[in-house]
Amino acid sequence: MRITLHSVDKGRALPTTSLEFHSGAVRYALAETEQRPTVLGLIASGRMRPNAGRVTIDDTADAKALRRRVALVDAPDVSDPHADIALSGVVGEELMFAGVGATPVHARRWLTQLGFAELASVPIGNIDPAVRVRILCELAVLREGVDGVVLVSPDRHGGTPDGWWRIAAEFADRGYAMLVIIGGSAAVALERMQEFEAINASGPQPRLDEVEAEVEPPSENGDDSPPDEHVADEHADADAVDLGFDTDTDPTPAPAPAPDTDPAPDTDTGAER
Repeated sequence: MRITLHSVDKGRALPTTSLEFHSGAVRYALAETEQRPTVLGLIASGRMRPNAGRVTIDDTADAKALRRRVALVDAPDVSDPHADIALSGVVGEELMFAGVGATPVHARRWLTQLGFAELASVPIGNIDPAVRVRILCELAVLREGVDGVVLVSPDRHGGTPDGWWRIAAEFADRGYAMLVIIGGSAAVALERMQEFEAINASGPQPRLDEVEAEVEPPSENGDDSPPDEHVADEHADADAVDLGFDTDTDPTPAPAPAPDTDPAPDTDTGAER
């Protein structure tokens, strides 16, 4: 499933916006101000008609199919539960919408299966932000035909982005199309977190001396120290460069005639020049 917003806007509530999200992936959309995240969530899930532009599902403008297949989760003033309601009450209501057993017993049993039985009587406003996202998303995908989730402003509950972002990524790994609408500060934190993960994914960097040791070829004679002939050749090359010799000419000097008198000490060497 692929959801595409083609240059949609809703006047002052939402400037012109284009984005896409699809099955098996999670992406975030930046939306500031109090109303804009909810407006974007309503449009992206087919629950509000934009003033301009269009929203397509698999390249088809079908608002009914969009509403059926995309759940709108925790949108302020639209689909967010009241902060004072006990978690078991929230779960029971969502179980009813999903068409399954919705009694308090069913709600507590469902929370137990998810690993949050001890939170049943806690008001949802006091639930950890990441746990809140986990529970609300799990409840949303219980509804028949839901293939995607639009999660609105999870950053408004506090906590660090890595908690609810990793949960959204887990749902994407399960095949759902995930769109998370967040504010600017959370977007910056996510970018930094992803850069840090990319650095860690490359592994520790070796020291420079270790790299050089790996690149240096082993000696043919098995001795770690280079042979004397090699050292001599290096000095000879250095002398030739210093003296400006043409490397294309024969470097072998002509034999010197035997001196008639005692020779002076040989101080005219390339190294000293």
